[in-house]
Amino acid sequence: MSAGQPERRPTRQRLALAEALAGADEFRSAQDIHAGLSAEGHRVGLATVYRNLQAMAADGEVDVIRTPDGEAVYRACATDSHHHHLVCRACGLTVEVTGDAVERWAEAVAAEHGFSQVRHTLEVDGLCARCASSRSGPSG
Repeated sequence: MSAGQPERRPTRQRLALAEALAGADEFRSAQDIHAGLSAEGHRVGLATVYRNLQAMAADGEVDVIRTPDGEAVYRACATDSHHHHLVCRACGLTVEVTGDAVERWAEAVAAEHGFSQVRHTLEVDGLCARCASSRSGPSG
């Protein structure tokens, strides 16, 4: 939440979303989260799920990444500090990482072009050690 803005009281839908995300380590789509909430008896529309997830991402409460096909997927942040993600393309394992060099680069590029109050995200994808070793057999 930005300084100077009044604190908003979370709605029951937002609280249900936070609870649903708190119990999972993996990233999930809005549709999957909606289906889980509906199965648990929560009455919440899919549009409300999308709207709340976007607000929660903007407030830093949830992480959001894009899958290779462009779908946004969400999970509860494991840390309150600014971070980026290293994502396995095969199994979806996601590691939160920080990088001072990335932060300095983003600020320098922004300043070079006259931008201020910069925000950024960075996702690096590859194969985790387990997936890489399972693919490096004789058939490669």
